[in-house]
Amino acid sequence: MNKEILRLAIPNIISNISIPLLSTVDTALMGRMSILHVGAVGLGSMIFNFIYWNFGFLRMGTTGMTAQAFGQKNNASIINTLGRALITSLVLAFLVMALMIPLGNVSFQLLEAQDNILVSDYFYTRIWAAPATLGLYAFMGWFFGMQNAIYPLILTIVINVANIGFNFLFVYHFGMDVKGVALGTVIAQYIGIILAFFLFYYKYAEYLKHVQKEVLLKWEDLKKFLSINSDIFLRTLCLTFAFGFFYNRSSGGGDTILAVNVILLQFVNWMSYGVDGFAFASESLVGKYAGAKDRPNTNKAIRLSFIWGMVLAILFAAVYGLFGKELLYIFTDKENLVDASIPFLYWMVLYPILAFPCYLWDGIFIGLTASKAMRNSMLVSVLLYVLAYFIFMPTFDNNRLWLILLIFMVARGAIQTLLYFWKGLSLR
Repeated sequence: MNKEILRLAIPNIISNISIPLLSTVDTALMGRMSILHVGAVGLGSMIFNFIYWNFGFLRMGTTGMTAQAFGQKNNASIINTLGRALITSLVLAFLVMALMIPLGNVSFQLLEAQDNILVSDYFYTRIWAAPATLGLYAFMGWFFGMQNAIYPLILTIVINVANIGFNFLFVYHFGMDVKGVALGTVIAQYIGIILAFFLFYYKYAEYLKHVQKEVLLKWEDLKKFLSINSDIFLRTLCLTFAFGFFYNRSSGGGDTILAVNVILLQFVNWMSYGVDGFAFASESLVGKYAGAKDRPNTNKAIRLSFIWGMVLAILFAAVYGLFGKELLYIFTDKENLVDASIPFLYWMVLYPILAFPCYLWDGIFIGLTASKAMRNSMLVSVLLYVLAYFIFMPTFDNNRLWLILLIFMVARGAIQTLLYFWKGLSLR
């Protein structure tokens, strides 16, 4: 089981680590321009996190349903799940692009960035990547469900290397600042979706003969797909609200505090994407064994994934504790920004140790397709998060803001733990 976990987790960790590497490069490029540029990329990225994370069900729901179909050896269900995910992603992408102006206006108001031209430039450039980005969610989820962590690794590395290369080209050679960063993302995403279709056809073309047009859009199966995904959508909407709220409140501390928190959230991203490697492995393995109704191996996969995730979280905490100040210089060469960040570094030590369980439980619940339990635990956690804010923040204090975010993450993990030990595999 350990070998199975590591076979899936190691490519996932490498793949996931390359994702914050991209935002690290973007932050570093802007951090050498001005504090305003750092804040603009942070706010612009948060808008797309808010949009795209809410469509993360295209990956998560597809992984759980595909993994269970894989465990059942149901080839028709396997390929039809991919078909439904791709159709849904295309419809949603065109909806996003059709609504780009109202989406932009609402997002700018929520993040108090109505007059920020840099944020606007970033948003209205990057929005054109929507079809490729959402299509990649569907393919990534399907590959994970097929117990294939190598293809997502290839896709992620190719996309991020291309993205970083185009960002350097547009920012340094053409002087395009935030618009160049956004355009690099757009081009890289379309390179990725083309590669995804090629990889699918190269290895899985024989599944196409199992496509059943009358089943692909059959209401009973489509209803199940949409029901699971609607629960995950609501769960993710709450999560993006929580981080959007954090960015919004950070803006209240001024440009320097906003830039500090944008940089520190890069530390959070590195840790979360690393631990998510084991969460993704849990999605695939728990889904496969749950689909095969193999309870002993399902429980074993859960237990061992937690052990591996805890070890990695402790390693992140140790690195941040020992080298936090040095890591700050990756993101900026502005001494005043480094000095302003140092007093908050201890949160980066506490965060991995206390927050890692909720990341792993997410993967386990996805594998079990326990979407309602995910949704309900998130709703309760967000209510506690907002309540904590009004209790602890009568006036702005950045330490208290980080405390409130950590309370939210701990609450998620604690509630999911209680739900699992109360209902176990019957969560489905």
